[in-house]
Amino acid sequence: MVTISHLINKIVSSRPVLHDAIEQGIISYGNLAEQLIPEIEQELDKKVKNSAVVMALRRYSEKLQKAPRPKFDYNSEIIMKTNLCDISVRKSPSLFSKLKKIYSVVDYEKGDALNVIHGNYEVSIISNMRYLESIKKGLAGEKILHVEKDLVSLSLSFSGDFLHTPGIISTVARKLNWDNVNIYELVSTLTELTFIVSKKDSSKGYIALQRLVSGDS
Repeated sequence: MVTISHLINKIVSSRPVLHDAIEQGIISYGNLAEQLIPEIEQELDKKVKNSAVVMALRRYSEKLQKAPRPKFDYNSEIIMKTNLCDISVRKSPSLFSKLKKIYSVVDYEKGDALNVIHGNYEVSIISNMRYLESIKKGLAGEKILHVEKDLVSLSLSFSGDFLHTPGIISTVARKLNWDNVNIYELVSTLTELTFIVSKKDSSKGYIALQRLVSGDS
């Protein structure tokens, strides 16, 4: 049976900003209840009282406060790399052999960046702006869908295996979203979590991650 509490869980869980506002205790339950009542009444097909919705919101908040939160290693390192670009290419049988050659273009010893992300139908290549023309030349004959310039990578380097720690990726992503940082791409490995953002968002993104790692947020 669908209840008000069930719907509150569903609605709030699907809206990260609302979830964070309740978690941080910076929202009025009464005002929020008024906003949610029409949606809840439509789902239940009956009228509901404001007080009942407020009570459900309070219970949801209490549940959030009791829930275990992912612990960040205070020794986590934040690494920023600037002047990056993102090239989106249509997948094709001939693309993979060309990708192998692109790896030889980048100078890893100088700290250059190269991330290749495979989707079902597209491949994203993230690298330094100075390699853009070389990479495009290496992709001759392939369908380049889009090129995004002036990007920055913000990487969190963990001392342990964060992939098996529930909630870390969503916690970091929500923090960046809360600070109005648009995430262009996300790259994760066993001990690193990297967010690709625009140059204009890089400073506030770095500060947001710094606060998160230091436990100030």
